Amino acid sequence: MRPIRVRIGVLGLALVAGLAAPTAATAAPEAGGAAPAPTVEERRLDGEVPREILRRSGFAAVAPAFARGLGRADSYREARAVVAREGAALWRRAVDRVQGRGPARGDLSRDDDRPLYWARLGMTRELRTWEPGFGLSERQRAALLTELERTSRGQTDLRLPRGHRDGHGKGVKRVLLTGFDPFTLDRDIRISNPSGAVALALDGTVIDTPDGPARVETAVFPVRWADFAEGTVERALRPYLPGVDLFTTVSQGRVGRFDVERTNGAWRGGFPDNDNVSRTETVPVADPASQPQWTTTTLPYAAITAADTGRFPVYDNTSVTEIPAGGDEPVVRPDGPTPGSTAREGGGGNYLSNEIAYRATLLRDRLGLHGTLPGGHVHTPVLQFGAGNTDPATGAVTDPGFVRSRLDIVAQTRAIVGVAVSAAGADRD
Repeated sequence: MRPIRVRIGVLGLALVAGLAAPTAATAAPEAGGAAPAPTVEERRLDGEVPREILRRSGFAAVAPAFARGLGRADSYREARAVVAREGAALWRRAVDRVQGRGPARGDLSRDDDRPLYWARLGMTRELRTWEPGFGLSERQRAALLTELERTSRGQTDLRLPRGHRDGHGKGVKRVLLTGFDPFTLDRDIRISNPSGAVALALDGTVIDTPDGPARVETAVFPVRWADFAEGTVERALRPYLPGVDLFTTVSQGRVGRFDVERTNGAWRGGFPDNDNVSRTETVPVADPASQPQWTTTTLPYAAITAADTGRFPVYDNTSVTEIPAGGDEPVVRPDGPTPGSTAREGGGGNYLSNEIAYRATLLRDRLGLHGTLPGGHVHTPVLQFGAGNTDPATGAVTDPGFVRSRLDIVAQTRAIVGVAVSAAGADRD
């Protein structure tokens, strides 16, 4: 997900920015204590395409069942239990469907990440507009929504052990990988995000590498500036980074290629998020006085780009856009930032994929792991519909080329992770 200038096209917008002010994108409570109205993102559920995706995947009943469960709750405590249980069940159901466990319950291909996205929005809309018989404060509703977001995104289902990493070559390696929701839905509401499909396909799986087996645990994140400003990335990743052997954030990037992004920038470029909120500013983080303008990957990019991992080329992307020290206009630097410069685009741009990469690598560095923990960001190719299915107004929600490309991207990302684990292990040895 990176709005890296118009030159890569609208579909090439990957989550590549810096964060903005922590202004909530949700509607404020209405006068008289009524429940808030649905968000811009939730209102898209009323379209035919989301309804078709939910129907053809067997996920159409998820939100109504959740609403019935909420209706039986007689207290905030009971409501929180329903939210935690049903949010976790949605994540597990989506993972199981993608990984081939249980019935498909519909003719939509199993590899599809969109049923999880739209079903979650159905649940958050039910919760946001719920008016229980007992008193529910604005703060309590916000806490329930946060719980639903975290559980339904796999952020509370990370099975990696905490603590210190194993010694050289000992035991199963532990990999943490993140993906994103679909985005740019007002341009084409049919779209899928291959990074979300990767997260669902790889969660809990084991990759055999020359350096030994590697277990992958995954989570997905929203395409919303406010959630990032409120610390959703750090909250999810901080407990686990000290105990993993490698991490990578993943998002959709450029057409026809993978990129390992060498440098991440501390700037949000303002491209609208899934709630149509725009933010242009320095990425807001804790302790801004010590905030660097740039962070760097510690993934073994040379090994990744040299390996034959699949049909798409893989690039070591070193380009950034900066305001040089003493200057006032942005300059593109093909070989990375110059000393004292101010970030305007990392290698991955200045949308939310740049931001998650910046936040995750900054967290790595603040935990004192820069020299020991391989981690960074990988951009996948843009997932495109097949020839003849390019009109959002009349096109089908899926086609054979669309499915084939998504499967190829998932398989190649898996191979890239395997190469990275093996190369990182060789470097340690």
